[in-house]
Amino acid sequence: MARRRSLEIAGLICLLAIIVLGVIIFRGAGRWLVRPDPLSSADAMAVLSGGMPARAEEAARIYALGDAPKIWLSHPANHQDVLDAMGIPYLGEDHYSREILIRDGVPPAAILVLPKPIVDTHDEILEIASELRAEGKSSVIIVTSPQHTRRVKRLWRKLVGENLHAIVRGSPQDPFDADHWWRETDDVDSVVREMMGLLNAHLNFPVHAQPR
Repeated sequence: MARRRSLEIAGLICLLAIIVLGVIIFRGAGRWLVRPDPLSSADAMAVLSGGMPARAEEAARIYALGDAPKIWLSHPANHQDVLDAMGIPYLGEDHYSREILIRDGVPPAAILVLPKPIVDTHDEILEIASELRAEGKSSVIIVTSPQHTRRVKRLWRKLVGENLHAIVRGSPQDPFDADHWWRETDDVDSVVREMMGLLNAHLNFPVHAQPR
């Protein structure tokens, strides 16, 4: 009887330990995703799509510091083909990001919209690396949202390697709450999306995004 009682207590302690560990992991997921690099100078800066206007605003701030002489914007392909077929002019996200940069003091001549339409971060990483190689450059500052920094760094290592250097920065203007991410629907969506994206990268990209 005493032995059975001891086993029950031990089982209860293990269960409580698992629950506590699960709560700690759950609460820490948002902060775990935030992994920016220290800021340093680079040959160029790239602003990933999404997160308007925070990412463009942060890119303008970094440009004003003199850490990169030019800014590249990706060109999302979402909705373009459908609207073009309807005869409706498509002003993509890159158009508005460019306007934000100019408003915040970046000269138009310092802004380049990368030519190849992209669908997701996988495409963006490849396009940025391709532009670096085409221009004979070796380093880039990548501006994204804080919760996206870990995945961007993971994708860069996996898709590009060590020959080209990426400095990944999260925009502090982004409203993501890393310490209380479960309180807001947008933050929950972000954490789930980042976790699934990291898993997809770990499994060598079995899931491929399609234009919406």
